[in-house]
Amino acid sequence: MPRIVMVVSNQDTYGNTNIRTANHFEEIVVAYDVFINKGFAVDFVSPDGGAVPIGYLNTTDPIQKQYIYDHTLMDLLKTTKTPSEIDPENYKAIYYSGGGAAMFGVPENKTIQNIAKTIHTNNGVVSAVCHGSAGIVHVKDKNGNPIYYGKKVNGFPNKFENSKADYFKTFSFTIEDALKDNGGNYSFSEDGWDGYFVEDGNLITGQDPTSTQAVAQAVVDYIFKNN
Repeated sequence: MPRIVMVVSNQDTYGNTNIRTANHFEEIVVAYDVFINKGFAVDFVSPDGGAVPIGYLNTTDPIQKQYIYDHTLMDLLKTTKTPSEIDPENYKAIYYSGGGAAMFGVPENKTIQNIAKTIHTNNGVVSAVCHGSAGIVHVKDKNGNPIYYGKKVNGFPNKFENSKADYFKTFSFTIEDALKDNGGNYSFSEDGWDGYFVEDGNLITGQDPTSTQAVAQAVVDYIFKNN
């Protein structure tokens, strides 16, 4: 059974503040639902392994309501693997979910960067949604360039961040600025919340939670077409 590794964060506050954050449940479960129903096995990895916080829940949404009571998924989120436990040779894709937690711990983790690099080099997919795109900011390709250099790339844009809010002050970078500054061909939907995503070869990135299903489906389509 082909495998996909999903990246989540252990962080439960914005930086060193008391402002709570979490991994975005919709961005996890919608992608997970697509992947497992297309025949993929899914593993979760986090910088520290073990349990990760989930949030941004909407239990009126049928898929979220289904998975909040899914023991298999909940067990996976309580027992995420450490980066050293992941052999990137075993995976067809890596997917970074978002939520404010994604800005902390994941982007600077060298082992997760190398997992993504190896998967990309093997013509697997590197994918991300919303703040999950923070995870690819420091990822290099086999030639040492940013994995998104000269490529279409997306992630949560500055326009929709609240730059005056306390949470925002904890960010060491913004996704839009980092991707642009490192040579990415960054674009975004001015309207937002409309499923916007971009695909450039085996790099697939989406703007916000509404992009999750399209990104996950594009990941699956790429794998089936190129393997």
